[in-house]
Amino acid sequence: MARVSYLTAETAPPAVASTHAKMPALHVFQLLVHAETAYRPWLKLGGAILSDLAIDPLLRELVILQVGRLAARYEWEQHVPIAKAAGATDGQIEALDRGDLDPFDAGQRAALVFTRAFVRDGEVTDEEYAALAAEFSEREVVEIALTAGHYLGLARMMTALRIDSDPAAGPDGLPAARL
Repeated sequence: MARVSYLTAETAPPAVASTHAKMPALHVFQLLVHAETAYRPWLKLGGAILSDLAIDPLLRELVILQVGRLAARYEWEQHVPIAKAAGATDGQIEALDRGDLDPFDAGQRAALVFTRAFVRDGEVTDEEYAALAAEFSEREVVEIALTAGHYLGLARMMTALRIDSDPAAGPDGLPAARL
C-alpha cells in the first residue's frame, strides 16, 4: 500500500488540477501531483525524454527497462508494451529480465551494461564507458545517462513511497512515448 495518497483531478492542488485531469489515471501521476510546483516541469522533462531525444526509441525503452528491472518493477511493467511497440521482441524482453544481454546488438549491450552500472552505484568503469562511447555520439551518451537518471530517480521515489502497480498503459495510454 502506498505511503502517500493518490490524487485525482478533483483532489489535486488547484494549481495543477487541470493538467492532472489530462494525464492517464496512473499511480505515478497521482502520486507526483502532490509536488505541485514541480509537477508540470517534471511532466515536461518526462515528455522530452519520451519523445524528443536523438536516441532511438527502442534503445530508450531498453534503458528504461533495465532501470525498471533493477530498481522498480512498476517501470518494467509500464514500459514492456512500449518497448514491444518500439521493436523489442519477446525474446529480448525475456532475456533482459534474466539479465542476459546476448540477444542485443553491440550498441544496445553497451547501453544496458552502462545502465546497470549507473543504477548499481553510478561507478561506470573506463571499459564500460569506452564501449558506450564507441557506439554512440556524445549527445547520445548524455541522453542515455539522462534517461537512466530520470527513471532511476523515479524508481527510488516509487520504492520509498511504495507505489502500487497499475495495469500497463502502453504507448496508446502514454502518448508522449514517441515510437
